[in-house]
Amino acid sequence: MQSNIEQLEAKAAAAALGGGQRRIDQQHAKGKLTARERIGLLLDEGSFEEWDRFVEHRCTDFGMDAQKIPGDGVVTGYGAINGRLTFVFSQDFTVFGGALSEAHAEKICKVMDQAMKVGAPLIGLNDSGGARIQEGVASLGGYAEIFQRNVLASGVVPQLSVIMGPCAGGAVYSPAMTDFIFMVEDSSYMFVTGPEVVRTVTHEVVTAEQLGGAGVHSRKSGVADLAIANDVEALLLTRRFFDYLPPNNREQPPRWPTSDPTDRACPALNTLVPADPAKPYNIIEAIHAIADEGTFFELQPDYAKNIVIGFIRLEGSTVGVVANQPMVLAGCLDIDSSKKGARFVRFCDAFNIPILTLVDVPGFMPGTAQEYGGIIKNGAKLLYAYAECTVPKVTLITRKAYGGAYDVMASKHLRGDVNFAWPSAEIAVMGAKGAVEIIFRKDKNDAALIQARTDAYQEKFANPFVAASRGYVDDVIRPHESRRRLCKAFVMLRDKRLRNPWRKHGNIPL
Repeated sequence: MQSNIEQLEAKAAAAALGGGQRRIDQQHAKGKLTARERIGLLLDEGSFEEWDRFVEHRCTDFGMDAQKIPGDGVVTGYGAINGRLTFVFSQDFTVFGGALSEAHAEKICKVMDQAMKVGAPLIGLNDSGGARIQEGVASLGGYAEIFQRNVLASGVVPQLSVIMGPCAGGAVYSPAMTDFIFMVEDSSYMFVTGPEVVRTVTHEVVTAEQLGGAGVHSRKSGVADLAIANDVEALLLTRRFFDYLPPNNREQPPRWPTSDPTDRACPALNTLVPADPAKPYNIIEAIHAIADEGTFFELQPDYAKNIVIGFIRLEGSTVGVVANQPMVLAGCLDIDSSKKGARFVRFCDAFNIPILTLVDVPGFMPGTAQEYGGIIKNGAKLLYAYAECTVPKVTLITRKAYGGAYDVMASKHLRGDVNFAWPSAEIAVMGAKGAVEIIFRKDKNDAALIQARTDAYQEKFANPFVAASRGYVDDVIRPHESRRRLCKAFVMLRDKRLRNPWRKHGNIPL
């Protein structure tokens, strides 16, 4: 038995060493942690249970039969984050550059299958050069097996991808189908075709960072939800983010203790909205004022900034927030913001997370660029997401709610459960000036008359009371009491039950 134990310990030591000390040192020299170090930081100390550490590839071509390393370039298993179960895989760049083989894929598929069986989130720490070329189509088949499981797990268990190194070719499509993607600045990138292929085909000269770095995907493409400075910060932020999520689609989000009183007044909100309707203000100030301990976990903060998304807690419970941002494009909805908001709403709906919508929207962005880019169908994505959503929906109109954008932003007509407005709210088809110029176009040359009619229209419609008189707004509330009223609304809605008609699936305007 002793010899067997010694053999086990020798194999375990070889697996722990991965590609060897020289390659570990190279990884550290790049400012990157190893696969096992990453898991050690991500999970609670001592909680990790590893699977398949002795798995090896089965390739015999190109001399690969002489290059076998236990674990085959990925560390897999399960553990806990703040005591809550999660499954994890961490690709090991020190072993064949983290390239995916058939066996490597099988290891990932095993933890994906188990995560779905027991109803626990899955976190992937990606650091891979792509498919292992020596295995040819077998490695491609491995990717397809992972893709299939990503799709089946979608909306069943939360899936998070942390990109901590290269992610190219077919490798990008698994993270793309997960719910959230975090990237590490200066050491990670994602692209379908690399700089060399781009240079050959299009003659564009571009670096990997310029083509698919964290900055590109967090600001321009919207592929990444966050760009984070380094490996350590990325893993610690992932731990904090994990605390907002439920384990699966059958359970409620976690509730954490809070000392923030439900009835805490927010006096700063009384002066947040400027008297001048053309003057912007920062909606994030309202979010911080309302949230427990003023804490807001914002997602995609540098992409489509005219809409704000993220998570807060109210009375310790997770709430998803969608808010128009008057500081950017006056809070208009455009193509990018509609897609950003729609995907977030659908995530919250899939995982029983109530949604708070803060509305200050003058309409959809006009212009040929928007129309040619498909604002009609892209705007409809946000509309579809809200209309399909069955979780508790509470809406607060802070200022403008004009035209079709009023309808889209979780209005009462899209099954909004509780709809509030501040006294500063303006709910109308459009702004007073534009409305008067259309209604009284024959008088457009009479400036004094147009101004008088604009003032009259403003007085009649630029307020929340017409909508309130029809029941489209449940109450007009004083800004400083917003936290108390919102908390009470969400508590009342905790046992909400609403089902859509049976169907295989809808056909969202993609």
